[in-house]
Formats: sequence, C-alpha cells, structure tokens
Amino acid sequence: QVELVESGGGLVQPGGSLTLSCATSGRVSLINDMGWYRQAPGSQRELVASITRGGRTKYTASVEGRFTITRHNAENTVWLQMNALKPEDTAVYYCKAAIRPTFYGELSDFWGKGTQVTVSS
Repeated sequence: QVELVESGGGLVQPGGSLTLSCATSGRVSLINDMGWYRQAPGSQRELVASITRGGRTKYTASVEGRFTITRHNAENTVWLQMNALKPEDTAVYYCKAAIRPTFYGELSDFWGKGTQVTVSS
C-alpha cells in the first residue's frame, strides 16, 4: 500500500529555516507531479509549491524567493526548503503526489497526514 510520510516540521523563530521531507513508502510504478500544501486554522488548504517529474516548479506568490521545492525521482522523495519564515507561514503542511501504483493502474492523488510548522518567537 502506498503512503506518503512527511517529516521535518517543528517550531522555529521568525527568520529561521526548516526543511520538510516527504517520502513514499510501498511499491510504485510512476510518480508524476508532487507538491506541498498547507492549511492554517480557519483557512482552506492552499498550494504552496509543486514540481513536475521533469523538475518544473511552481510557487504561490507569498513564498516565492523564500521556499524551494526539490525532488529525487529514483528515491520517490520531495523536499521543501523554507527560509526566512514568517508567522503567517504557520500551518499544517501536507505532501501530495500523483501516483500510479502499478504499471497498468490509474494515476491517483495521494496525500500525507501532514506535519505542523509553527513560526513564533
């Protein structure tokens, strides 16, 4: 069974940095787009950054220049390097990936359970 497992969240002061990791467990045939989303209390879940299998990236405007998304296709892992963190970055961060578990299977979206990021002094 395919699962996405996030790690790397925590408490950091404003201006600090964190790196989130999302690893895929279980056998997969193909992973297409991968991305990071976040959800703050009382807010809708929003896309933070995404990356295609070929490495093309996209960022929401509020994190452009501060966050960097990368991936390792052979290891089925995606990272989110977060610099110059602000209190408004506080949220639960979720990993999402479009995965085809088997060669003849369908491409479906899989989500991780989330990791808390708190930016506070």
